[in-house]
Amino acid sequence: MWPWEHAIVGYVVYSLFSHLVYRDAPNGLEAFAVVFASVLPDLIDKPLAWQFDVFESGYALGHSVFFAVPLAIVVGVLARSVGRPRAGLAFGLGYLLHLPSDILDTYVRGGELRYDIVLWPVHPVESIGEHTDFFGEFTRLFGHYQQELLAGDLSAYMWFQLSIAAFAALLWLYDGAPVLREFLRGCLRVLSSGR
Repeated sequence: MWPWEHAIVGYVVYSLFSHLVYRDAPNGLEAFAVVFASVLPDLIDKPLAWQFDVFESGYALGHSVFFAVPLAIVVGVLARSVGRPRAGLAFGLGYLLHLPSDILDTYVRGGELRYDIVLWPVHPVESIGEHTDFFGEFTRLFGHYQQELLAGDLSAYMWFQLSIAAFAALLWLYDGAPVLREFLRGCLRVLSSGR
């Protein structure tokens, strides 16, 4: 999955959870935590594989269930200790949703369930070819989407992605635009204190 797809899934799931359990929309810290955590496995593995050749593929440490679960627990405990348990939960949920999302994506795109992508180092994923660098690899992979978008001939999968993105944007607005809301409030405080 692409990072923005992970961010959308993470935000939508956490927002719906927050509404159902807490009867409240996510605040800015929670929204930031879930979105950041939902893309963090890619921020760890893709540059280390594509740019620095630390791993053979973009599915290694960050995508490993053996790393993800302890990380989610540690962040949750730390967040609770500073009085932010919901932010810790948002982080854990966002990070842990990334793993099954990638497994499901391998099935949707390739027709096979690839559990091995979350089992590093027990089952490392082999490279599928030469990587130039982070930007080159991203551009190569994004080229498929770009061609489809520019041609205007969108697949059912692309329409589904665009629909989910629109739903997430509407949900974010319904939630009061967390993160942006806190940023604007902070700017207003700074401006009003300067008078």
